[in-house]
Amino acid sequence: MSDALPDRLAVTRDTFGTTPEGEQVDRYVLTNRRGMRVAILTHGARIQAIEVPDRNGHATDIVLGFDRLDEYLEAGTSYHGATIGRYGNRIAGGRFELDGRSFQLSTNEGENTLHGGERGFDRHVWAATPIDEPDTVGVELTHFSPSGDMGFPGNLAVTLRYTLDNANNLRLHYSAIADADTVINLTNHAFFNLAGAGAESIGDQIAMIHANHVTAVDDALIPTGELTPVADGPMDFNRPKPFGADIDDASLASIGGYDHNWVLASAGDVDRLAVRVIDPASGRALEMYTTEPGVQIYTSNGMDGSLKGKNGMAYDRHGAFTLETQHFPDAPNQPEFPGTALRAGEKYTQTTIYRFTPG
Repeated sequence: MSDALPDRLAVTRDTFGTTPEGEQVDRYVLTNRRGMRVAILTHGARIQAIEVPDRNGHATDIVLGFDRLDEYLEAGTSYHGATIGRYGNRIAGGRFELDGRSFQLSTNEGENTLHGGERGFDRHVWAATPIDEPDTVGVELTHFSPSGDMGFPGNLAVTLRYTLDNANNLRLHYSAIADADTVINLTNHAFFNLAGAGAESIGDQIAMIHANHVTAVDDALIPTGELTPVADGPMDFNRPKPFGADIDDASLASIGGYDHNWVLASAGDVDRLAVRVIDPASGRALEMYTTEPGVQIYTSNGMDGSLKGKNGMAYDRHGAFTLETQHFPDAPNQPEFPGTALRAGEKYTQTTIYRFTPG
């Protein structure tokens, strides 16, 4: 990418590849006047790249991913940058009850369902329309999930609008409507490293999370139904600290780092700061705002360098973090958690904003 700044907001489209089934996958590139660039793929409605200038004005891609479609397909369940649905995170036993009816879902993590099942929204090519407005550019993506898809009830029509403005706000606005009662929990699974995709550990990047509890989980990462206070422990980021400060704490050893749902103090208020992460070396900062009650932060504990991403870079353990805004894992089976039922004819909405500052 050239260091010359564009003179206006712009959205362009090119062809990224073709699936084995013959479906064309397009890439939409959004740019603003401050040198920020976002690339969105119709496959999985995913974020393929986000380029943000550092304190010296040099732009770097801060999202892990791949240069070619076949690499995304081969990476399988790594979910890089993808839209997750129908239900982000885990559902215990791959089953839930709704209004006295029991539903068995596709299971893809042992006996549990993860991120919508074996073929979730991340595996589909979405329809797309560019957005070109005076103050924002973006792309609107739509997907239809038929009743019974991965075991979920109801025909579901989903719309996701990615928009970028000149204040470096990347807004994700989800909406959906079903013709029968169902459950829903949509999110995005981008892996961020503010030093640059494929850079070294995020251990020195400083995080602040406005949250006083996390959802307690068992060994399979299924919630127990309890909320665990974070005060003064390794989960406490109310006072900013580096990700690496406590990532090797004994309490995290079984999963090799963070992979937890923080219960946000800002729940439901998209105008309140929920999370901030700063990379001291580059000066880049990411602020997150959301309507959702929780955020799953995963510090790439399972990456081991064997997966090669953009430009052949090896993706290593603790080389990135996610900010998966969400309702809580297994909420359909946890009556004390905020509900995830979507009634027939009602509209589901979710908004998350990633705000980037250079230096």
